[in-house]
Amino acid sequence: MSEDLVSPPAAVTRRYQELGYWTGETLGEWPSGMPGRAARTALIGADRRMTFAELDLATDRLAAGLHARGLRAGERVVVQLPNTPELVVLSLALFRLCALPVFALPAHREAEITHLVDTAEATLYICPPESLDAGYGRLAKEVATRCASLREVLVAGGSASFAALDEVDAAPVELPTPDPLDVALFLLSGGTTGRPKLIPRTHADYTYQLRESARLCGFGPDSRYLAALPAAHNFALACPGVLGALRLGGTAVLAPAPTPDVCFPLIEQTRATATSLVPPLLRLWLDAVDWNDCDLSSLRLLQVGGAKLDADTARQVPAALGCTLQQVYGMAEGLLNYTRLDDPWDVVCRTQGRPLSPADEILVLREDGGPAVPGEPGELLTRGPYTLRGYYRAPEHNRVRFTEDGYYLTGDLVTRSADGNLEVVGRVNDVVNRGGEKVPALELEEHLGADARIAAAAVVALPDEMMGECTCACVVPVDAGDPPTLREVQTALRARGIAAYKLPDRLVVRSELPLTAVGKVDKKTLREQVLAG
Repeated sequence: MSEDLVSPPAAVTRRYQELGYWTGETLGEWPSGMPGRAARTALIGADRRMTFAELDLATDRLAAGLHARGLRAGERVVVQLPNTPELVVLSLALFRLCALPVFALPAHREAEITHLVDTAEATLYICPPESLDAGYGRLAKEVATRCASLREVLVAGGSASFAALDEVDAAPVELPTPDPLDVALFLLSGGTTGRPKLIPRTHADYTYQLRESARLCGFGPDSRYLAALPAAHNFALACPGVLGALRLGGTAVLAPAPTPDVCFPLIEQTRATATSLVPPLLRLWLDAVDWNDCDLSSLRLLQVGGAKLDADTARQVPAALGCTLQQVYGMAEGLLNYTRLDDPWDVVCRTQGRPLSPADEILVLREDGGPAVPGEPGELLTRGPYTLRGYYRAPEHNRVRFTEDGYYLTGDLVTRSADGNLEVVGRVNDVVNRGGEKVPALELEEHLGADARIAAAAVVALPDEMMGECTCACVVPVDAGDPPTLREVQTALRARGIAAYKLPDRLVVRSELPLTAVGKVDKKTLREQVLAG
């Protein structure tokens, strides 16, 4: 697998090790020095609680069971599970087995899952039960049929067609010990150009992210982190998230949905101390406070990220929810920026924070390649001890997304203040940021182009009060007298197996699309035309 990975130069590795950023820690084991950890509550799910002792035993038995079924170190496993204890147990089991989880999201469907399995050459796919959504049964069968690398599909809760995940069990056995510099897991890119890329994260870089994030966010053994967002996403998993809380002996509370009617009672019942949201969900929570009668007084920290939070909404948090607001701007590729817990209120409301690590190297470059002065917008480039040096099996993409000296071109337009805080002002990349879910225009345009009723299509982002941005599909119909409707287009896209959040929110029918001088769709002009009506 090494030929498919881009590693940092040896001198960089030595420097990060000498400075203590990269240590001997691995993700499958807990750091030492936590007396009484075994009896502490580790996980709280909808219908199951686990102590650390129970979590460790379940993890070891599942790892042994997977090993008995032929899963070996280095093999890739596409994991698509909701916020349940099974997701955490499985993740830890794979870390201990030195198998590599590829974390898919519950919303992904055939187009995304088959792409991930094929790209990773995964030998195992683990998916949710049909009781959660009848579509998962069809999805499992489709993936099993289409993906040649798969040896087995396991279904949480069982299935008439596939083995049940909870029946994979064996007495613990001795397993290989991972090298901290080995890849531990794959996260997914936001998919700004086509389908998601696989992001390799090592034990060393991810444990560093967890340690530093937990320190900066004030996590400790008494922390109870509510995973309202999908725990398979970097934000809820490791910023510091579920894994960060557990590594300090704290508790992870797994919410089946992020809505106020689900999360407010959980905060009261579990005395949750921290959680993370995207801006549209925060607005729902703020609206719900007026009719809420749950005790939210245990909540001390609310992180908001995934999309830019407007200052007016930010200012409502302390009075409405009684907790500290922290803005988080980051990416699964690595770089994380946080407002600090003691930052002036204006910084918290107005900016998206500053880098987590003193070793994070930041460039903000103008379009002409020159450095932007403070307050001037430019593209953000970064490298550091927890930022990748290249996507997995994507050499062509890597050539345009990374500089020769290892900087990652994020595609985000930011301004940087004199004190180092960043404010996101736009994107170079062509992607719709729909409430924190990234909808790649190119991928959606390719699916639209497969519709026999559509001659040409372009996707643009439009402002939306609730979601920040919504997805607008502009199409030229084959038959101008009988153009497709939004509902018909959405139905056709669903049939192609794309995730629901990628469906267009709006459809604009046009006789032609504006073009640039070189014959490409002029999306700037198109967006202006749509907004002008």
